Amino acid sequence: MSQDNFPIKIDEEELKKKLDPLSYEVLRKGATERPFTGEYTDVDTVGIYKCKACSAELFRSETKFHSGCGWPSFYAPTQDDAVLLIEDRSLAPRVRTEVRCASCNSHLGHVFEGEGFDNPTDQRWCINSVSLILEDK
Repeated sequence: MSQDNFPIKIDEEELKKKLDPLSYEVLRKGATERPFTGEYTDVDTVGIYKCKACSAELFRSETKFHSGCGWPSFYAPTQDDAVLLIEDRSLAPRVRTEVRCASCNSHLGHVFEGEGFDNPTDQRWCINSVSLILEDK
């Protein structure tokens, strides 16, 4: 998908200078941080989780829960249009749903449904810590 289709244009060279190598690989190349290593995996701080590439609001602490999966988990984004959902067949035959920032097209993680979590949506938005910035309330 062309970067022209997104409200926030990313200068790749500037972003590469701004971010650590892992954050850049996750956000712009679709990599994944190792489980249980992320800064926000077990954090209970009240605040807003924003895209590390463009600062768009993505998730709120009120929707964060402990899933035990090794990455920060949320049961919903802040707004219906905060993220893009894309079919991911990279682990074929398993099909997943990739989550990307709707403002800048950065990779955030994946969303899973029907796993039986006790939350209002029965969804687990499994998001890489290195793709987020937590703004304390």
